[in-house]
Amino acid sequence: MSDSRTLVCSVLFLDIANYSQQGVAEQIRLKQSFNAVLAASLENVEARERVIIDTGDGAAIAFLGDPEGALFAALAVFDNVGELPVRMGINLGPVYLSRDINNQENVIGDGINVAQRIMSFAQPGELLVSRSFYEVVLLLSGDYSTMFRQEGSRADKHNRSHEVYSVSQAVRVGRRVAGAQARMRAQRAPQAQPRPVADTPARVSDAGSHFIVSGATRESVEAELERLGAEGAKLLSPPALVGATWIASCENRRRAVRVNVEEIGLKTLVSGATREAVEAKVQELKEFGASVVQEIECVDGVWTAVCEKR
Repeated sequence: MSDSRTLVCSVLFLDIANYSQQGVAEQIRLKQSFNAVLAASLENVEARERVIIDTGDGAAIAFLGDPEGALFAALAVFDNVGELPVRMGINLGPVYLSRDINNQENVIGDGINVAQRIMSFAQPGELLVSRSFYEVVLLLSGDYSTMFRQEGSRADKHNRSHEVYSVSQAVRVGRRVAGAQARMRAQRAPQAQPRPVADTPARVSDAGSHFIVSGATRESVEAELERLGAEGAKLLSPPALVGATWIASCENRRRAVRVNVEEIGLKTLVSGATREAVEAKVQELKEFGASVVQEIECVDGVWTAVCEKR
């Protein structure tokens, strides 16, 4: 690995719940068990494809290759963890890889910060993922749609909202899940990857402070980056091939335009400063099966709409 570089990657953040409340002897025992679980869970990940940061009561792992690697590793943790109270969070976002004062590989940036915040929302034995990670793995395989459940929006201590998705209990079978996905990919391999359609536009996913731009071709991603750049967005990470998908990131020029989503029973109240922002959120909720029960209207300068889960 070069001395420093910036890229978009998946980060798995995990820790031992209530670790600081234990005595020293118990902390040592817990950390030894944790290290053994983590080593077993990462045994199929090549050292050059990940960077591990010890956080004292846990660890953060940046996966430099396939985003599925972070998901498979987390499922492997469930397979090996036993009674150890571990909670986990996965995010996909921009990070800066460098060397620390001891010349050890280090990871900093929004990608790892958000991963920690996503983990902080999880309960012991729970795995949560960010919206940006969820959307990218769905691009890799639609089969993943049945593995996740939308949990809504959570606010961190900085009052920044994060949409989170939990991994279903039914899929927490660790290595068997990874093996099944590997067999599925092997079965599809003889068919090869379909030739991308040249005029298929790239997809833009709103990850809060930044946009994730993904597409079948580098040209489609660069075209979308050029359009966003013309509107004032700064490039954060150039296009990189992840699996069969080209992915890049840039600033979210609409960062100041926040959309609030409030659950009221079976209904969801969506509000924001612009009609366009509310329309985008409503359309997203409709894709998850919601129906509109009150069309978008402006009330006291705030655009609002009401949806209902089916």
